[in-house]
Amino acid sequence: MAAAAGLVAAAAAALGALLMAPGLTQPHGGGPPERSGPGPRGGAAERRPPGRMDQALLLVRNELPPPGLRLAALSGACHQCLYQFLAFVPPSDGSLSKPGTAAVAVDTQHPLTLLLNGSVGDGELCKIQYHFGEFGNYSLVVKTLSTSTKTVSCDLVVNEGPINSYLPILFAFLVYMGILAILIVGRLFMKIDPVRNWVYKKLNPRETDRLINSELGSPNTTDSVSSDPTLRLWSTASRQRLRSLDTFRGLSLIIMVFVNYGGGKYWFFKHESWNGLTVADLVFPWFVFIMGTSISLSLSSMLRWGSSKRKVLGKILWRSFLLILLGIIVVNPNYCLGPLSWDDLRIPGVLQRLGFTGAESGTLETPCPALQDILPYWPQWIFILMLEAVWLCLTFLLPVPGCPRGYLGPGGIGDFGKYPNCTGGAAGYIDRLLLGEKHIYQHPSSSVIYQTTMPYDPEGILGTINTIFMAFLGLQAGKIILFYKDQHKQIMTRFFIWSIAMGIISAVLTKCSKEEGFIPVNKNLWSISYVTTMSCFAFILLLLIYYLVDVKRLWSGAPFFYPGMNSILVYTGHEVFENYFPFKWKMQDSQSHAEHLTQNLTATTLWVIISYLLYRKRIFWKI
Repeated sequence: MAAAAGLVAAAAAALGALLMAPGLTQPHGGGPPERSGPGPRGGAAERRPPGRMDQALLLVRNELPPPGLRLAALSGACHQCLYQFLAFVPPSDGSLSKPGTAAVAVDTQHPLTLLLNGSVGDGELCKIQYHFGEFGNYSLVVKTLSTSTKTVSCDLVVNEGPINSYLPILFAFLVYMGILAILIVGRLFMKIDPVRNWVYKKLNPRETDRLINSELGSPNTTDSVSSDPTLRLWSTASRQRLRSLDTFRGLSLIIMVFVNYGGGKYWFFKHESWNGLTVADLVFPWFVFIMGTSISLSLSSMLRWGSSKRKVLGKILWRSFLLILLGIIVVNPNYCLGPLSWDDLRIPGVLQRLGFTGAESGTLETPCPALQDILPYWPQWIFILMLEAVWLCLTFLLPVPGCPRGYLGPGGIGDFGKYPNCTGGAAGYIDRLLLGEKHIYQHPSSSVIYQTTMPYDPEGILGTINTIFMAFLGLQAGKIILFYKDQHKQIMTRFFIWSIAMGIISAVLTKCSKEEGFIPVNKNLWSISYVTTMSCFAFILLLLIYYLVDVKRLWSGAPFFYPGMNSILVYTGHEVFENYFPFKWKMQDSQSHAEHLTQNLTATTLWVIISYLLYRKRIFWKI
């Protein structure tokens, strides 16, 4: 159940993949590929052939006379990219007994377009679109159908079917759903008096009573809580705190931990190479959003209790400073290269951006403590709109040497290789200019598919502007909760309206397209459309959690509530202890999705258990 959210997010894709296994996509313009071997192998116990994860073996058989062939490929995930050369296929010696052959490894994560050309500048001989399956074995037979017309045939043959690499996800999903079912059955049993009485005899009555009240939702056993003033104060504080906010934060955090640990090495649990969204791209903006909501509520509470604005502002700035310090010194990824050195120290980062964004959001909130929805906050809205104007001007008007003005692409082989050193356009240029190439992220997600060579930091300077906007939208959610306090219908209606409004803005900016919009959804750039899309999802998700947890109380928020109460500790801890047992161990087969998924889910579950134990001990690390 600890990482069930990440699994649920990919359940539809996994179940779809189970029904349509990779490797069964038809070639372009032809029928299904021929089979000369066994079909897809999906059994977990079956032995797979040697090879690398997310790859298949393709044997090209050339029965054409000299001069030979050139094989190139284009990934379906690479927008407007150049074909990449794979292999030269020697010609046949004139007899079918000795055709020219070449073996290549092909990617199985996305559909591929294979292109065969003559080696001396001949035109296109054939083009095949196909989605290869992991560890599959294929043959591409190139031959002449007619000697008179010189018609060339390219036939794809499946020698050995691929494995179904999505089965581990389905199995893990069923395991966590089984655990959830056991917990639900346990909750039902606890409502039976003899069972509950037996539990009382085995456990400390006071602790059992509190546990039942806080996590199993029983309204009937409150005597021991009310008899202890300390527990009564603790219980009152818990009821006043909105559990839905901590649940939302914990959900985002647990998915973040899971994808940071590797996400089973599945491509949809990694960040998108450039435009578009994957599961990994959802969680950071949600965390920023709920941070803004929490700031709004906590500052209102502090001001109500008599704290001065100067003291509140000082606390905000101190907390932001500590977050930035933690990000630079404690969880800096450059530790994997050895002791930290200023020569290659990465300055931007997740905690650094959270710290800076929190400082700006808190500063915006403190000058105007009036508890209303939108209109009394017009100065803050003007400031946010001015920030967005700055982002738009810098993004689309700033001259970048060697790049077209307003460039939003990945560089590398994208845009047909015209701008190989323009990764991120103005955003990348500003970071390299102000921070230096060695002080930003060296391995961006665009480096794999788009083969970029320029360093680029997704937590860079320009994107921080839109991160502030994301946090400000979270502040808006907090203002709604404050202004319509205990008016659940009004709160949920406002959340829904804001979600629709953000969705409409996203549809206009993107033209409902991944690549063709005015401003595509892009996590690397933190584009304005990315913020509006994520805030659309965030308002809807907060509405649902608020309804289930705080309105109807159908769900306690567990298990996500517990890491949400200790978010900084869990995030920092999972980064610091990432390579330590029991969060990581040596695998028997490092090319197995199943082993990676097992390890990553185990590590994520351990952090949920740790946060639960800390919650029971009332240990919370606050900054």
